[in-house]
Amino acid sequence: MSTLTSLAYAAPTHERLLIIYTGGTIGMLPADGGLVPGGDFAERLASALGQLPVAQQQALPAYDVISYSPLIDSSAATALNWQTLGRDIAARLTDYRGFVVIHGTDTLSWTAASLAYQLQGLDRPVVLTGAMLPLEAPGSDALDNVHGALRFAATDGLQEVAIYFANRLMRGVRSIKQHSEAPDAFTTPSYPLLGERVGDDFVYYPSRGLGVQQRGAPRFELPDYQGLHQGEVIRIALWPGMAAWQLEAWLGDSRVKGAVLQLWGAGNLPSDPALLDTLAVASGEGKLLTAISLCPEGSVHMGAYAAGHGLAEAGVLSGDAMTPEAAYTKLTHLLALPGGLEHRRQRFLTALVGER
Repeated sequence: MSTLTSLAYAAPTHERLLIIYTGGTIGMLPADGGLVPGGDFAERLASALGQLPVAQQQALPAYDVISYSPLIDSSAATALNWQTLGRDIAARLTDYRGFVVIHGTDTLSWTAASLAYQLQGLDRPVVLTGAMLPLEAPGSDALDNVHGALRFAATDGLQEVAIYFANRLMRGVRSIKQHSEAPDAFTTPSYPLLGERVGDDFVYYPSRGLGVQQRGAPRFELPDYQGLHQGEVIRIALWPGMAAWQLEAWLGDSRVKGAVLQLWGAGNLPSDPALLDTLAVASGEGKLLTAISLCPEGSVHMGAYAAGHGLAEAGVLSGDAMTPEAAYTKLTHLLALPGGLEHRRQRFLTALVGER
């Protein structure tokens, strides 16, 4: 990694933000074969911020920049990338007042959810952002997104991992990418905004933040992980006509330690007892299974309909209204920690960072 102190004026480190540039469309440059990763990101970012109106430039906090080398391809990110980023933030946590993580949009919400669990009890802002267009592209959203992320990362009351995109501040562990092209690509289907830009003001709603909701909770800790990066956690979305042998082909693999099951509606399965048997066998083998809905909004209520009856008896845990990102990264987080199955099951059912 390379480090560069940005902004010309000096400020004590503890009054600065740290920007961690991991890669993504925001830093790419055009080439003959299409967009390619570009270098000198810190200088390019400083130049872009220098285009803001003078009053907005004067309101910017001082910051340092770390650029990852090699850059992370967002679409190829793994749990090891999440853990590396978590450790890099943890190692500098008390040195900076807040953090901005610049990341590719494909898996930005996944990284945000993982960081939320890793940095449980966080007492300062970690704001992730990116862009749908490169920094220097005409009509790019990059400058606005980074500007807003910097402003909210300097907000003392914000004490959690958040995403800032298209004028909106969202809880990271509640966010999803809903559109592949639109500037407002991210949303939080089951939770209100943490803040938003209104004109030239950046308004934070403290009553919706973890700083208020989890006052008195255990403070920051980053456990010693047992790296999970070989597909130990899987995600299975139900489809019409799914057969038990297909489900068993996934869950029966000895390398699988956990699974997120996306079911119909409020948590319904086809009326095939063999499917429940397969789930019960996997759960009995110590695998951590959870069910969420295929619907982007709403919760699972296992047993509300006959088609979902028996899931709890088979050992499947309710994911309530958790996003796929939140459920998947929580399983990954819990399975990477030391502890027995029952402890992990109880921790999954407990709201750790406002994810449920």
